[in-house]
Amino acid sequence: MVRTKIARTLASLALGAGALIGTQVVAAQSASAQSLSISCGAVGVELELCKAGVEAWSKDKGIEVEIVSTPNSSTERLALYQQILAAQGDDIDILQVDVVWPGVLAPHLVNLRDHNADAGTGHFEALIENNTVDGKLLALPWWTDAGVLYYRADLLEKHGFEPPTTWAQMTEAAKTIMEKERAAGDDDLWGYVWQGKSYEGLTCDALEWVDSYGGGAIVNAEGEVTINNPKAVEALEMAASWVGDITPQGVLNYDEEASRGVFQSGNAVFMRNWPYAWALAQSDDSPIKGKVGVVALPKGGEDGGHTGTLGGWNLAVSKYSKNPELAVDLAMFLTSQAQQKQRAISSSYNPTYPELYDDADVLEASPFFGTLEETFTNAVARPSAIVGDKYNRVSSQFWSAVHGVLAGQQEAGPALAGLENSLNRLGRRGRW
Repeated sequence: MVRTKIARTLASLALGAGALIGTQVVAAQSASAQSLSISCGAVGVELELCKAGVEAWSKDKGIEVEIVSTPNSSTERLALYQQILAAQGDDIDILQVDVVWPGVLAPHLVNLRDHNADAGTGHFEALIENNTVDGKLLALPWWTDAGVLYYRADLLEKHGFEPPTTWAQMTEAAKTIMEKERAAGDDDLWGYVWQGKSYEGLTCDALEWVDSYGGGAIVNAEGEVTINNPKAVEALEMAASWVGDITPQGVLNYDEEASRGVFQSGNAVFMRNWPYAWALAQSDDSPIKGKVGVVALPKGGEDGGHTGTLGGWNLAVSKYSKNPELAVDLAMFLTSQAQQKQRAISSSYNPTYPELYDDADVLEASPFFGTLEETFTNAVARPSAIVGDKYNRVSSQFWSAVHGVLAGQQEAGPALAGLENSLNRLGRRGRW
């Protein structure tokens, strides 16, 4: 009954979004009157890792847990959460939330330290600060992320290229290798794939382009809209030049998994994605196993900088949960150092505990963790802490403007000028 009720509720809320929702019950060893539900994404092996961790806790506690599979699109997932929480529904006890959502969902989340004084201990302090709103810790870091550049090491070596350090170098290598390989018969090869769909993933990609050129953020720390500047225009013009050239036109509908599918099938020289794709590219059934390298995303010229958008996912507990103490306990278990070490080794998910980056077992499984310190140190944050509960509107306006430029519907300069005006109207008298 519970499974059917939750599945029906979520499915009805997701109608029109094209979301595929599923549920799966993890049964405890002994029957219990208490039960929990947790939402998990399904990008890569997320769902499998969630299930494994939940099973371990469930068997130990004797508590039945229902796993709810939510949309992979972060935009659709947030909309789904907002509908459920606005109705004060108790369908999901523990929510998997993006790094930019604690401020957006704050009114509906419990202060975790009210239930466990040790909540948040040992994690990167910046992540705990990100998840703290008005002095309340609203989410626990599950893994952290920053965008990185994947490349076909075998193809770069074959054609005499080193891993690129600037976008111009990447573009040249991608175009040259693509053209030579196609001339040799590989008609399906593209130079570069990334996330170009009109959704939150495009905000991440575009913010990396802009920041790598020194174009700043969408809204700065003082609350000023700064996106309309020559460096940002240059960055978007560069990205638009890829579409239909080294990048397929279909990239305008690519999310993380679509771009990974092209790259992992052997049909791209370069790919922008999150670190989770490393373990999948190295899996036994991967056509490119042993042929992949990872480096920091390129700079926007010699005066630019390596950067990656700060990402990652967290676990939060709904205020409407009937079992908040149990829910916090499960969230604490899943975000523990031991659980994060297992995920880092098996699936290259970046842990949120600093000491795990010096762990020999972790570095043996994912050696590139030790080579991307600059990426994680210099990661650019989306302006969620500045714009608060209006973040989703700010981001959607940004990705919509960028998508229009990529699709050739508008030039970068006018698009960013229009975006600046729109964001100033959305803010408070031109400031946030």
